[in-house]
Amino acid sequence: MTGRSRTRLNRVRGSLGIAQLALQQIQDDLGADDIDAHELAAILRELQEDIDVPGGLFPALAQLVSTAARRAEQIEPDRDASCYLHEAAALLTDNAGQRMNWAARALHPQGDFT
Repeated sequence: MTGRSRTRLNRVRGSLGIAQLALQQIQDDLGADDIDAHELAAILRELQEDIDVPGGLFPALAQLVSTAARRAEQIEPDRDASCYLHEAAALLTDNAGQRMNWAARALHPQGDFT
């Protein structure tokens, strides 16, 4: 592994640590005793379709995995890695994301929490 690769990997590790802390805060909020269906639905919608940042969490994760898939195609065009990564990205948006939307609608069909 080159020095540049080590630096990149350390940067990724640091970024993942920050993301894990942020996700832990969201998890703590989801576990609050006073959360109701309306607020839970709003939080689920934010995770799927964040208003402030286009896309939301699941689409952003899918984009990250798709970027890895495109790079895997360049590195080893005839291997399975890119196929698995493209499938993982599709599962994030098509399956996980859609189920988040269904859950939010089941909890509160009226729309966003405002």
